[in-house]
Amino acid sequence: MSLESITENVDEAVSGFFEPIAEWLGEIVFYAVPVGGTDLPLIVAWLVVAGLVFTGWFGLVQLRKFRLAVDVVRGKYDDKDSAGEVNHFQALTAAVSGTVGLGNIAGVAVAVSIGGAGATFWMILCGLLGMATKFVEVTLGVKYREVHADGTVSGGPMHYLPKGLGERFGKNGRTFGKVLAVLASIMILFFGLFGGNLFQVNQSYAQLVSVTGGEDGAMGSSAGALFFGILVAALVGIVLLGGIRSIASVTSRLIPAMAGIYIAACLVVILVNVTAVPGAIGTIIEGAFNPEGVAGGVLGALIIGFQRAAFSNEAGLGSAPIAHSAVKTKHPASEGLVALLEPFIDTVVICTMTALTIVIANPASWGEARDGESIGGVTITSDAFETVLPWFPYVLTVAVLLFAISTVLTWGYYGLKAWTYLFGRSRTSEIVFKSLYTLLAVSGSLLTLQTLIDLADAVLFSLAVVNIIGLYLLAPVVKRELNTFLTYVRTRKAGGTDADSDDEPSRATV
Repeated sequence: MSLESITENVDEAVSGFFEPIAEWLGEIVFYAVPVGGTDLPLIVAWLVVAGLVFTGWFGLVQLRKFRLAVDVVRGKYDDKDSAGEVNHFQALTAAVSGTVGLGNIAGVAVAVSIGGAGATFWMILCGLLGMATKFVEVTLGVKYREVHADGTVSGGPMHYLPKGLGERFGKNGRTFGKVLAVLASIMILFFGLFGGNLFQVNQSYAQLVSVTGGEDGAMGSSAGALFFGILVAALVGIVLLGGIRSIASVTSRLIPAMAGIYIAACLVVILVNVTAVPGAIGTIIEGAFNPEGVAGGVLGALIIGFQRAAFSNEAGLGSAPIAHSAVKTKHPASEGLVALLEPFIDTVVICTMTALTIVIANPASWGEARDGESIGGVTITSDAFETVLPWFPYVLTVAVLLFAISTVLTWGYYGLKAWTYLFGRSRTSEIVFKSLYTLLAVSGSLLTLQTLIDLADAVLFSLAVVNIIGLYLLAPVVKRELNTFLTYVRTRKAGGTDADSDDEPSRATV
């Protein structure tokens, strides 16, 4: 039996078993209500409302404290003696690597095809709101993290939900938090295995095949797929063995480099068509408030933009606090401020650059997609670059590969933390997870398992419901932590020391 027939049989068997489950959960999680001639997924509304609430609750913290956040990333308030494994910059790049990926390249193209150019405006607005949510969840992640005897750190919703709710509401709060924590761990683990791993490898392999001659090319055979899967798995396995320090070391170099290459390419297209920039911006603004050919009009463009941004930056999902919790700091809110830069980089900068490039270049494939033809998002983005840089599909392939590998690495760490919360931190437990994760990376180039990926998406956004309930209940804790850090900053600026701020380190040691 050939490798192709084996993988087809596996795909069919998995789809047949999980398809009813995926459809059932998808209908619940992505349930939509008709609003103004279009459908509004309630999960998107849940995420956006959280962004609005936290933006108001913390007085536009994403704008007022943006400069302070940049100063913290630059190391201005670093304390090398603090508990933790990585610095602020490394924690940020590790978390960004989990969100910046194919969604920024392909997902944005789909958004401006369905919602028109105006979806870009609403995408930016949603990204700005998501900055406040990210600030809240990451502050809690650091506040209630566990620093183990060997110096390693565990954090995320599985830690701050039971600890935080127990601290605020006593025994009943801790019991409720434990239930939420187990649910959160299961959801993070499931998505990590299939959405953060298998899907990323599968899509990056598909892009590689497309630029190497298709199915008849050098990488189009089952042998090519297996070689690619083994290569990615080997790279991921080696880095995963080193833990968050190894991952952060890789992503702190990889993320700036690949984001720089991608943004530079966008700027080339924009500068070559610089005379079209004012018109493109006008099209985006006009399309946001007076879209043509978009189902639901303004509301339709708004929903598509918000949906793309929410799916891209993962604000409120509880995943990013796992990476940010490893930071070296005594002040939880310092990393919360660093984290609010994440949706800005992911959505406001990279997603917007993609959208602007497509609108300015106006490739034929974008017009065909707006007319209802089924065209892949990566194809539209690639065609936009190709109008100026005929060789860019090859660069885009490299970008997709790097984005995918960095995402696989970060979700491997997220999945490991969820796994050890559920099954313990023993060496054997960690080896079992890393072996399973590596094997799935190999199979990612061979199997599609689309049903499992659809199920993983539904599971991940179920996490937003669990997580944001906890964020609302623990928001007063975050406000206290922010005030404590701002006091520390004022003390430092006045020439004082950490001790002068009368602050206690916010961490638990086990």
